[in-house]
Amino acid sequence: MGEVNYVTQVLTSPDEVNAFEWDALLALQAAPTPFMRHAYLAAMHASGSACPATGWTPHFFVLTHQGALQAACVLYVKTHSYGEYVFDWSWANAYAQHGLEYYPKALIAAPFTPVPGSRLMALDANARRALVNELLLWAKRNHMSSLHLLFGTEQDTETCQRAEMLLRHTVQFHWQNRDSPYENFDTFLSALTQEKRKKIRQERRKVQEAGVTFRHSFGEQIAAEDWDFFYRCYERTYLEHGNAPYLNRDFFRRIAESMPENWVLFTAERNGTPIASSLIAVGAYPISGDGTFTPSHHKVAYGRYWGALERVDCLHFEACFYQPLEWCIRNSYHRFEGGAQGEHKMARALLPVKTTSAHWLAHPSFSDAVARFLEREGTGIEEYMEALEHRSPLRP
Repeated sequence: MGEVNYVTQVLTSPDEVNAFEWDALLALQAAPTPFMRHAYLAAMHASGSACPATGWTPHFFVLTHQGALQAACVLYVKTHSYGEYVFDWSWANAYAQHGLEYYPKALIAAPFTPVPGSRLMALDANARRALVNELLLWAKRNHMSSLHLLFGTEQDTETCQRAEMLLRHTVQFHWQNRDSPYENFDTFLSALTQEKRKKIRQERRKVQEAGVTFRHSFGEQIAAEDWDFFYRCYERTYLEHGNAPYLNRDFFRRIAESMPENWVLFTAERNGTPIASSLIAVGAYPISGDGTFTPSHHKVAYGRYWGALERVDCLHFEACFYQPLEWCIRNSYHRFEGGAQGEHKMARALLPVKTTSAHWLAHPSFSDAVARFLEREGTGIEEYMEALEHRSPLRP
C-alpha cells in the first residue's frame, strides 16, 4: 500500500472544528477521557479560562485523507508553565540564565487537567506518526522553543519517541476495582491491611460524629444552585492558598449544559446546610453512530475539584476519596484516578502508577542537557516506584 497523503489544517478556534467528528475519533482511542471532548475544550476557550488572554492560544491540528478525518489533536502555544503539572520551570530558568527565550512553547495537553489519556487521536499508527511529524514541523517553523506532550498514552509516547522526542516519567495514584469487583465499601476495606483499615474507619467516624452527611447528584440531577455552591467552595479553597482559581464559574456552567453526563457532585451537609462539595468526572464516550453518549465497558472516574466553607476534621478525605470510592463500587466503576502527586493517597488504597510525557527542545545543547537530566530523574522515579510498592496498603 502506498504512502497516504494527508491534508493538514491548523484551526485556531474550537468553533471551527467539527465537534461530532472530533468526538467520534476520540471514542476510537485507547484512553478517550472526557477532558479531550470537544465540549470540554470549547468550554475552556469560550469561558476565558484557557484562551490567548490567559496564556493558552489553541491550535487544532486536523489531518484528513479524501475528506475523511484521520488524525487530530489540540496544541496550545503557552507564554508560561502554569496549569500543566509536569514541571519545567527549571528548564525555563536555565534558558533565561543563558539569555535565551523559553516562551512561547508548544503544549499538547488538556488545560489544568493532569489526567492520563489519548492526546494524539488517530485512526491508525501511520496517521499518528504523520500527526507528530506535522506538530514538530509546525513548532520549528513558528520558532517554538519546545514541544511538550503531557500525560499521553503508550501509543502517544511511543510515537513521540520514534520522532526523537525525550520521555519523562512522573507518578500518580489510582484506585483499582479488583478483577472480582468489590461488593461494597466493607468488602474493599477487608482487602486492606489492618492498620489502613482501622485508619480509614477512624477518619470516617470523625466526619459522622461531627454530624456531617452526604448526598450525591449525577449528570442533569445537579441543579444550578448545586453548581453555584460547588463553585463557592472551589473558589474559596484556591483563595485560601493565595491563588485565584484557574477555572471560572462560566466554565462550569458550560460543561453542565454541554456534557452533564460526565459529572458527579458530592455535597456535604450539616444540620441541613451545605458546608463542602467535591466534583468528580466519569468516563462516558460516544460509541454509537447517532452521536449519543453511553458509558464505556471500562468505566473510569477522575477526582477533580473540591472545597469547603467550614473546617471539619477528615472532611477532605471523606469528600474526595471515601464518598467517590463508595460511589464507584456501587456503580461498578473499574478505576478511580486521584489526580497529580499525593503520596498520602496510598493510605486510601490509591496505588502508584507511572505516567509519561514527551518533550522536544529546539536548542541542541539544551536538548542534550535535558536528556541527561531525564535519565537521572528516570532512575530516581524507578527507585521511588519500587519503594512505594513495598508500602502497599493491600493485604498480601
